Amino acid sequence: MDKRLLLESLNKQQIEAVLNSSGPSIILAGAGSGKTRVLVYKVIYLINYLKINPLSIVMVTFTNKAGNEMKERIFNLSKCRNIGFIGTFHSFCANILRRYASFLDYENNFLIYDENDQLALVKEIIKDNSLRIYTPSFYLNRISEAKNQLVLPSKYLDYFSSCNYAEVVDLVYKNYQKRLKENNAMDFDDLLMNTVYLFANESEVLRFYQNKFRYFLVDEFQDTNHAQFILIKMLGKSSGNITVVGDFSQSIYSWRGAQITNLNKFQNEFPQAKIFYLEENYRSTGNILDFAYKVISKNTTHPILHLKTANEKGEEIFFYEAENEEDEAIFIVETIKNLPFIFSSIAVLYRTNVQSRIIEEAFLHHAVPYMLIGGTRFYERKEIKDILSYLRLLINPKDGISLKRVKGLGKKRYDKFKAIFNQLREEINKKETVEIMEEVLSATDYLSLFDLEDEEDYSRIENIKELKSVALNYPNLTEFLQQVTLVESEYFDEEKLTKEKESVKLMTLHAAKGLEFDTVFIAGVEEGILPHSRAIDDYYQLEEERRLFYVGITRAKKRLYITYTKRRFIFGRRGESVKSRFLEDIEN
Repeated sequence: MDKRLLLESLNKQQIEAVLNSSGPSIILAGAGSGKTRVLVYKVIYLINYLKINPLSIVMVTFTNKAGNEMKERIFNLSKCRNIGFIGTFHSFCANILRRYASFLDYENNFLIYDENDQLALVKEIIKDNSLRIYTPSFYLNRISEAKNQLVLPSKYLDYFSSCNYAEVVDLVYKNYQKRLKENNAMDFDDLLMNTVYLFANESEVLRFYQNKFRYFLVDEFQDTNHAQFILIKMLGKSSGNITVVGDFSQSIYSWRGAQITNLNKFQNEFPQAKIFYLEENYRSTGNILDFAYKVISKNTTHPILHLKTANEKGEEIFFYEAENEEDEAIFIVETIKNLPFIFSSIAVLYRTNVQSRIIEEAFLHHAVPYMLIGGTRFYERKEIKDILSYLRLLINPKDGISLKRVKGLGKKRYDKFKAIFNQLREEINKKETVEIMEEVLSATDYLSLFDLEDEEDYSRIENIKELKSVALNYPNLTEFLQQVTLVESEYFDEEKLTKEKESVKLMTLHAAKGLEFDTVFIAGVEEGILPHSRAIDDYYQLEEERRLFYVGITRAKKRLYITYTKRRFIFGRRGESVKSRFLEDIEN
């Protein structure tokens, strides 16, 4: 690609970032500002015009999909097929550890345990040590937290002794790492931590990679954790040629260990770093960007980019106050049916997975094809299927599929269910569905499977509460299960329809990051939902919730709808709703 043509397709700020070829740099790139193009063109500039050896370049992305897209774009524009590395932190570290596993007393054919493998291993440790205090996921979350901070098992109590669960987690962590080693296995966090410790303890290995790789480009730097920050610092310290790209306002993964402060820490570590600002937005209309800025500018703990665009002003943001959640869902579906856009260019976003249930049913009822992204349809979620299996057995003890599922939840839990089975069978027509559900949950101690401090488990508990909301509408257990079956059959019909037609995308705000749509609906913009009730009393979490709202807003290219309700029946109870402070803030 001709250099003049290469630069002609970039704006002034993008050109400056691309042509900065040496030393550390920070590219603060707002939503829709073309950061991927800048990264790709920077690599092409290094290879084609500065004649840098492509094998000395490392590009780190947060998903394999993003990495593959960058590879393809670089090849199409430069015909260079062999870059030193393009991909995720974990795959980069895995490649290194395969070569030097023996330095860590591993064989180079070590296994990488996924979440199911990890849970199975922790369950063994809990059983062997007669630990019943916390769930397996609780221990794994604490272990992951330690590894992200590069805290080895031998040092756990030095850093976490003030936590009331420290000693028992310490025991599990030590046993967990011991058994991983015995199984010649690592988990995903080990890939990062072990690479950092390999470099720290084997200076020759570190020097080899510092000499091998001379240019580092890291995308989504605001989403890196401590281990990833240290890893990049160690590798790039020698050449100093590190470019990090990020946006404070799109940092939404602190619950995964991401540290928004890493952008500031990078500047402190490399004070000579040049900073480039990409504030020209190519995605959204002026009105959408103005609204986005009004929202995010209320945050005070981090820098804010003020995005501008040459796009038209566009339509005003549409706000709809629904009477209740059913009215909200119907408004969304009926509006979509009348929009001048194909279904695949429309997205409905929400804060929590539990909100999808009523929206899904509205789509099914109105025969509008949809696709759930990054999640499982409500009645297909594990915890929902578990509880429905208990209830179906009460109606039909010969249901072999439900029986197998219930037995799979553990022998003790199954024995507890059998102990109340006959009594509940006799009371099916005397008690309401939700009462029966509560008795099953209580008797089987089903909820002990989940850790309230774990984001995913908390979401599962919210789903169970939402199932109670459905149960309250169908007091008779038989009618309740019949309604569930009817909805499930509509799922099946809708799946066939989706294969034939374009579909609307339904997803959480977290899952929407990195995507864009002509039209976006953000549902349930209410206190307790967005911001989430768990964040309201914590200023930093509250700011992250506002960033999450900002991310949702900036997914929209042409039209944006914000909906909220006067009353909402959610988590098994009806209550008055209060419009989100994020909306109140910009009105006052």
